[in-house]
Parts: sequence; structure tokens; C-alpha cells
Amino acid sequence: MDILPLKKLALLGAHKNPLQISSIDFASHIDSSPQTAARKLKNLEDEKLISKQILHDGQLISITKNGIAALEKELNDYQEIFSRNGNKKILSGKVITGLGEGQYYISLEGYRKQFREKLGFDPYPGTLNLKLDTSSIEIRKRISGDVRISGFTDNSRTFGSGSCFNIVISDIKGAVIVPERTHYPEDIIEIIAPVNLREYMNVMDGSPVQVEVLK
Repeated sequence: MDILPLKKLALLGAHKNPLQISSIDFASHIDSSPQTAARKLKNLEDEKLISKQILHDGQLISITKNGIAALEKELNDYQEIFSRNGNKKILSGKVITGLGEGQYYISLEGYRKQFREKLGFDPYPGTLNLKLDTSSIEIRKRISGDVRISGFTDNSRTFGSGSCFNIVISDIKGAVIVPERTHYPEDIIEIIAPVNLREYMNVMDGSPVQVEVLK
């Protein structure tokens, strides 16, 4: 994928509103021939990064959701390169209220025993849920849960498996739980820790929070 023409379209405003522009005009913006500009626009359209509507005196170009995602990934890559945090991976988001299931599942001894053995702490019975900022979603996608949590059966009921990855949040070592569900939201993370994080950090719904991922 050639990101530069897509970036130029965004700089011209096509990520917000449809942009009326001809291939000749676009060629001047990317310092190329009109034929090359037209080919680059067609490639972006074929990759579903832009949509085009042909007009009698040009074309209307809009950057699609896929195109926005590609630009956000590019932004995230540059943030990692130039971040003051160096090689640290930081997830940013806002506190939200979950479905209330965390307390029940974290309290199950079949899980708690594994948390103590594999994570090194006995978790508070509950989770802190964060809705990730857009730029953090791509970072999260590249993080795999390297601590395996096995499923188990208790009183004829089966509980599913999952994984975790270690984090630090407000100087507390914790972990992000990654349930093994097909349609788990990509913008939500559930954090466990040895303390009640809401009380320890004095946060409420909407509070901004940052999490450092431990490698």
C-alpha cells in the first residue's frame, strides 16, 4: 500500500468531507504526472481506502473507514518511533462500567489459582474496564496474551479459557484479561490487579487512564 497519496488526500481534508479534485490537480499535490496520479487514486479505490464519485468536471473523493484505519496505524507507528517513552507500549483510554461479570469470574477458584501461580498476585474480585482511544486500538491489536489461562469445569458447568498480558497501572502491577471469545470488542480491555483500582486511583467513569504493557 502506498500511504503517501492517502496522506495527501487527508491533508486536503478528504478524511472529513468529500474532496472535489481532478487527477491533474492531484498530480500537482503529489509531484507526479496526471497519469500517475490517476493510477494512484485507482489503487487506493481498489484497496477500498477511498471512494470516488465521478463528476463532469472532476471527482469527489472520500477516505473510507479502512483508509482512516490505515492512517491511524501510520500515526501509531510514528508515535512509537518518536515517543518519549522509547520502546514502551502505552495504552490510553477512559474508565467505563462493565457488565458486572468480572467480580463473579475473578472470584472463581479455578481462575484465581492460575492467576496466583502465573501472574504472581491474588486479584481483587473485579475488573477495571477501559475503552481505548483510537490510537491505542492498533497497539492493542499487536499485543498477544502470553500468559495462558486454562478453562475448567466446576459443578458440571464449563468455564472458558483465555490469556493475559502483564501491565503496570499507577505503579500497581496487574494484567489485562483476554477472554477467548469470537466477538470480544477490540476497543475494550479488562484489567485485574491485587487492589481495587477504582478506589486506589480514585477514578470514575470517564476518567483518563494510561497503562504500560510489560514485555
